[in-house]
Amino acid sequence: MRARKLRAGLALPAAVAVGLALTVAPASAADYERLLNGTFSGGTSDPWWAGSGTTARVTGGEFCTDVPGGTANGYDALSGQNGVPFEAGQPYTLTFDAHATTTQQISAVAGEAVSPYRQISRTDLTVTPASQHFTVTFTSTLDFPAAGNGQLAFWFGGQAAANTVCLDNISLVGGVLPPGGLPPTSGIRVNQESYVPGLPKRATLISDSAAAQTWTLKNSAGASVATGRTTPRGADAASGENVHEIDFSVYDTPGTGYTLSVGSGTSFPFDISAGGLEKLRYDSLAFFYHQRSGIAIDAAYVGADYARPAGHVNVAPNQGDDNVPCRSDLDCGYTLDVRGGWYDAGDHGKYVVNGGIAAWELLGEYERALRLGDASALGDGKLAIPERANGVPDILDEARWEVDFLLAMQVPDGKPGAGMVHHKIHDAQWTSLPTRPDQDSQPRRLSPPSTAATLNMAAVAAQASRLWRTIDPAYSAKLLAAAEKAYVAAKANPNVLADPDDGTGGGAYSDTSVTDEFYWAAAELFATTGNSAYRADVTGSSLYRGKSFTTHGFDWASTGALGDITLAVAPTDLPAADVAAIKAAITTTADSHLTQMAAMGYPAPYRTADGSYEWGSNGLVANNGVVLALAYDFTKQEKYRDGAFAAMDYLLGRNPANYSYVSGHGDQPVRNVHHRFWAHQLDASLPTAPPGALSGGPNSGLQDPTAARLLTGCAPQRCFVDDIQAYSVNEVAINWNAALAWLAGWTAEKSSSTVDTTAPAAPGAPAASAVSSTGATLTWAASVDPESGVKSYDVVRLTGSTRTVLTTVTGTTATLTGLAPSTAYTLVVVARNGAGLPSPDSPAVQFTTRPATPAGGCAVTYAANTWNGGFTATVTVKNTGSAAWSGWKLGFTFPGNQKVAQGWSATWAQTGANVTATAMPWNSSPAPGDSVSIGFNGSYTGTNASPAAFTVDGRPCG
Repeated sequence: MRARKLRAGLALPAAVAVGLALTVAPASAADYERLLNGTFSGGTSDPWWAGSGTTARVTGGEFCTDVPGGTANGYDALSGQNGVPFEAGQPYTLTFDAHATTTQQISAVAGEAVSPYRQISRTDLTVTPASQHFTVTFTSTLDFPAAGNGQLAFWFGGQAAANTVCLDNISLVGGVLPPGGLPPTSGIRVNQESYVPGLPKRATLISDSAAAQTWTLKNSAGASVATGRTTPRGADAASGENVHEIDFSVYDTPGTGYTLSVGSGTSFPFDISAGGLEKLRYDSLAFFYHQRSGIAIDAAYVGADYARPAGHVNVAPNQGDDNVPCRSDLDCGYTLDVRGGWYDAGDHGKYVVNGGIAAWELLGEYERALRLGDASALGDGKLAIPERANGVPDILDEARWEVDFLLAMQVPDGKPGAGMVHHKIHDAQWTSLPTRPDQDSQPRRLSPPSTAATLNMAAVAAQASRLWRTIDPAYSAKLLAAAEKAYVAAKANPNVLADPDDGTGGGAYSDTSVTDEFYWAAAELFATTGNSAYRADVTGSSLYRGKSFTTHGFDWASTGALGDITLAVAPTDLPAADVAAIKAAITTTADSHLTQMAAMGYPAPYRTADGSYEWGSNGLVANNGVVLALAYDFTKQEKYRDGAFAAMDYLLGRNPANYSYVSGHGDQPVRNVHHRFWAHQLDASLPTAPPGALSGGPNSGLQDPTAARLLTGCAPQRCFVDDIQAYSVNEVAINWNAALAWLAGWTAEKSSSTVDTTAPAAPGAPAASAVSSTGATLTWAASVDPESGVKSYDVVRLTGSTRTVLTTVTGTTATLTGLAPSTAYTLVVVARNGAGLPSPDSPAVQFTTRPATPAGGCAVTYAANTWNGGFTATVTVKNTGSAAWSGWKLGFTFPGNQKVAQGWSATWAQTGANVTATAMPWNSSPAPGDSVSIGFNGSYTGTNASPAAFTVDGRPCG
């Protein structure tokens, strides 16, 4: 698998307030190292950053920062590392070596990376041209969890002249909490989306007990509908847990909101329905429209949150993809117009070898359905894309967006290497997070042609030619001509390999062998043309008759199996015995998967020689699910069908991480995938991942700083965190999503229930409460839908004949924000079922928001910085009245199960969900117009919604 590094830019504070003085204390006896990459021995600075106006590099094994002259403050030029854990009351020892071109003062500062930039320690030191070893000890006054907002920074500013400061051997030792690793866990892991009626329904219980336990299945009303006993499985190596299996396959009544319970533990809710997989089929394909380059992503197809301008179409600040030169060291003598295609992953690169397998899987999904299943579900009008009414199956329209890009990457006639295909096109340097595609200002460059890329294009163009033969004969002929030209060029240049060191600004995607790509391309050309020369290349290959199938699986660098799948599905004149041998290789591999899965606590068709999990493990799980699905197609043996559905169970939540690895599906789906536009975690104005994006998943290699800090010591299947910076575990990519789309389409087709065509019942009349100047809370009685279940509710504002969806929720309560003060609202609620069908409107509710400045003369703003299980809240209380206050007491109610752990600048108290903060003597009398800033650290489970309303001395505030 690939392990490419996606550099993530870090937002740095414009100013840092000078805070606490140095406190000297003994070093911690635990000897836990809290910094990453303090020796720079690997030649990289990651995760150390350089602040605005400075540049940093690793040279001679040291981290050297070029510091500008003429800055006023020390923090005007700085370098540092974020996500450093600190524990209040614990001692720390910081050691490092440093020298500078000229003597100057620097400051070593421990503290907070975001506003209000509280400090733990600041020590001023003098560095000279001679290297010195420094030791600083302090006791932390603040708590920051691993990968939270703790920071260690070195301030270099406030100097008249420019300088260069070099650091090395930086170490921070202290604290008592062990670094990294995931804490012990308990619970029940389920497919959080849905189980299909008539098919196996299994879950995993974490329990050290060797005795069977009693499980209970409850419906959405909490009533028991089935019960049974678990099957103890014992120690599970991949998860590092002791587990039991729960099998509730006997229960088949469709519905929503089911839960499994054992003792006091309860699973996430799930449905019994075929509707969830039907929706996933289309959501997983919608991913590719979101990833399109060279076209505006229209709100009409994706909604306002995900709409964006076209990227890389030569509109400033883009430098465009219409006239892209080769890398400066190549001097190829031409430029290419390579607009279009799909952005590969969370960056802005476009890679032929990854685009090749991704396009092939979409085309292959359609061809398999056409010949072995039901292609009508993939026809025209099925996807929300601009081409949805052109008479062409929508899945082919989407694939064509990439296929045309692959053709555009071909070296022109008359140029050296004509017919070969450039390996990739991307930015000259990595862009930071977040960067919307149309805001990318980097120059774009072509990397050299490669044999692998050339054969990828040949294979996909030949496959596409076969599928467009009756749809658009002229386009089909164009595709075949390009494929045959590429195949000839590849044979003339059989060993032009991509440079493994070409990883600046984009992934290298190097591949040491192209025997598999030659076999794949020959198979596609033979299946399309029947030409005897291609037949000879197929039958003469060492990979013929299914030799490529392994339990590891196929991916962008292992493509021989793609040729065999085509030969097993598409009709050719190959000997029947040879086709049977290919199918036997598929079923034999599927049998091996089933044997392995039967011994796993969390069954997943995935295996490496040493038991590790790799970058993109979920993509391999999905592709091995494809093998199981094909085995069922060829044999109709239910064990293979059940194995394919079990792979989907794993991806949708039955895994040790307890996440649905597919965004928008399940009660705890991934949200913060590594992506430069779906970057809500870093910028609240940007969206989270849209429904249907597959996270790369567990990677025990921990190949990024966030994963290394948070997950050290994790069992292979637990090496996952839903964090945008953890790119080695939480990246998205077109090849993984193509595998998910293939498997989701197949499982939707094989679901035993029919598609729901009946709309859900209207929800009950909503009631409004907690109405403020800008918000309100709505509650209503649930809708019912006996077929595919109720999946969500839209809260809709009625203004004459205009209908505006204010929010969409999965429960029967909605907290509305952003309303206009002193405004009348008429709202209804509309339910949507698992098939996406809307209900009739509920009865309407009417209310008027409060005035912008309430009579209480106070205003409160509340902001929370949230991480998994914890958060820091910053609260500003403002006197908007006409007289100074004489003491004050803030009150609010948490909407969930949040708890205040530690507060500052006020006396904090909590009873149940009700919280109060009472003024300190020094901030008790704000004058009119003055504000008081207070805050606290807290914990939560589930979601961390903000309070809806605030009072000061019992009076409501704006």
